Amino acid sequence: MADVKLLGLWYSPFSHRVEWALKIKGVKYEFIEEDLQNKSPLLLESNPIHKKIPVLIHNGKPICESIVILEYIDEAFEGPSILPKDPYDRALARFWVKFFEDKGPTMRKSIFLKGEEQEKAKEEVFEMLRILDNELKDKKYFVGDKFGFVDIVANVGALWLGVLEEVSGVVLVTSEKFPNFCAWRDEYCTQNKEYLPSRDELLVRYQAYIQPVIASK
Repeated sequence: MADVKLLGLWYSPFSHRVEWALKIKGVKYEFIEEDLQNKSPLLLESNPIHKKIPVLIHNGKPICESIVILEYIDEAFEGPSILPKDPYDRALARFWVKFFEDKGPTMRKSIFLKGEEQEKAKEEVFEMLRILDNELKDKKYFVGDKFGFVDIVANVGALWLGVLEEVSGVVLVTSEKFPNFCAWRDEYCTQNKEYLPSRDELLVRYQAYIQPVIASK
């Protein structure tokens, strides 16, 4: 049996992406909770360049960065495919994954910054949401007719963005402005409950972390 370990954080969307993929493939794994204030020797040894989670360790070999790990899991383990089989659909999936990853820093800025910088970031997030709202019109999944690569990566927009909005008081998503995105988000969280952490527990965790940061600005 393969030896599989995952170094991560229970409240991290990036860790949950990897856990999700492992569960889809039916891979048994050991989850090792990290402490970012006191990083373990195993994490520092496994990811010496970025020193970040998640890290997947498969038979003693570390793989870093959640997107890279997802593709590795799809190739290394048997089970349902995570990326589409069709080359064109696979290219589309990678395009939308990169879209989400490129917009991540802007989403964080719209929550954490203040003043003109925050307003500029919010406008960029609104444009991102307009694009997603248009893309999700009459669609349940981003690419093809089944849950896959992009949908796993989109967990940030489906659950964590709403949590960050509630904790910070910054409103980005409304059903009036982005009805398709909101409908997709609601169904996503309902249909995939078993793969997502408790929203209430996330709220408690992020309230303890984010509110003091925002109050200090």
